[in-house]
Amino acid sequence: MYQQVYLNGEYQAAEQACVPVMDRGFMFGDGVYEVIPVYAGRPFRLQQHMQRLQNSLDAIGINNPLSQSDWEHIFSTLFAHNCDTPDAYIYLQVTRGVMQRREHNYNADLIPTVLVMCHSHHYALTDSKTAGIKAITVEDNRWADCYIKSINLLPNVLRKQQAMNQEATEAILIREGYAVEGSASNLFIVKDDVIRTPPKSRYMLGGITRDLIIELCHDNKVVMGEKEISEDELHDADEIWMTSSTKEIMPVTELNQHKVGRGVPGPKWNQVQKIFQAYKQKLQ
Repeated sequence: MYQQVYLNGEYQAAEQACVPVMDRGFMFGDGVYEVIPVYAGRPFRLQQHMQRLQNSLDAIGINNPLSQSDWEHIFSTLFAHNCDTPDAYIYLQVTRGVMQRREHNYNADLIPTVLVMCHSHHYALTDSKTAGIKAITVEDNRWADCYIKSINLLPNVLRKQQAMNQEATEAILIREGYAVEGSASNLFIVKDDVIRTPPKSRYMLGGITRDLIIELCHDNKVVMGEKEISEDELHDADEIWMTSSTKEIMPVTELNQHKVGRGVPGPKWNQVQKIFQAYKQKLQ
């Protein structure tokens, strides 16, 4: 079964789908995107993801080209066609559209380009024996509006590749002495049994998985708070986690070639991981 995508009102084979070279997404990275996990055949926290999409569209002045029901129909159609497993992820991208000639300014009447893909995905059930990634710290040289889920991801791509070149999985971004987030994930630390994550700001992209972990900790009386994390506190942490829609909760066991804690996933990660997986089971 070939992979099918949705592009501007049509379902097409992925290898045949094309956009014009004058699309502003191709020329300028002028657009936004969203990634939505699918658990047991259902998009996870769909309203929160669609609200984040709307926030990003509003921030750069693109009108949402589709209604909620239109989006949901596209998601279900692609899932049914492409996925032979109950778990998957949806990727959608909206650009400002196609211009007549290459100019930085744009007309308000451009028709947005809409691309949606859906792929089967295996969310690994990791435990303290199999989990644990290596990470490095790098300077955060991104722009100041990181809360927009923009397709302008070159700084993130370069930092992620820098980590991979050093045989690490993720790069933790440091801005003015404070740890902000990963190149493609949000950040949590544990110190003295207290979980912390940086508060939302324009310098970070607040993740839906991040928000859920905060919610689950509060519901299960696990002590946690939102507070800035200095680079020194990051290096002194008992545990470090990175979270994202497709990776869920990843414990960092090595930072800059030094063990985090004892060099294995810690007790708080094990506790929250069990709570998170139990929550997922209730969705089925």
